[in-house]
Amino acid sequence: YHRQHAPETQLSEFNLTEIEAMLGSYTKVLFVREPLQRLISAFMQGMGSSPSFSSFVQDVLDSGQHNASVTWKPLVSLCRPCLVQYDYVVMFGFLRQELGHLLQRAGLPVDSLLPEFTDTQARWTYSWLSEQMFSELSLQQKQQLSHFYRWDLSAFPFSSSLLTG
Repeated sequence: YHRQHAPETQLSEFNLTEIEAMLGSYTKVLFVREPLQRLISAFMQGMGSSPSFSSFVQDVLDSGQHNASVTWKPLVSLCRPCLVQYDYVVMFGFLRQELGHLLQRAGLPVDSLLPEFTDTQARWTYSWLSEQMFSELSLQQKQQLSHFYRWDLSAFPFSSSLLTG
């Protein structure tokens, strides 16, 4: 898109014609991560002052979707996948395979640009960690989290998510 704008310019600052022209001229890639994994990552990085995962989750639920941090806000409300037709949706845990495909499609040398990923190990670790942390939550918290992330769980194929069960 040819219009000059600062990197901080938000899409909402353009009119509809400009937005359509911009979105039509870019390859749009969306990186997604299962909601429970996003919460665990935020908790482990010390976001918030909660002493336990359960109390951290309660703080998130109490804050509501409108006041939620970008770190754990539902992806559907951040990325608008129903409005923006993304060319690629890349799932956390499959980065090496999917980024290799993206680089190849872009005509870039895959081997020299692709960092080493240990996707299998990351998937196993987060699967184990999710089960451990999920077991700390009350039934009510589990149900509330499933409701909090209901649109993400519908929009993306998080088939192994503990929140869908």
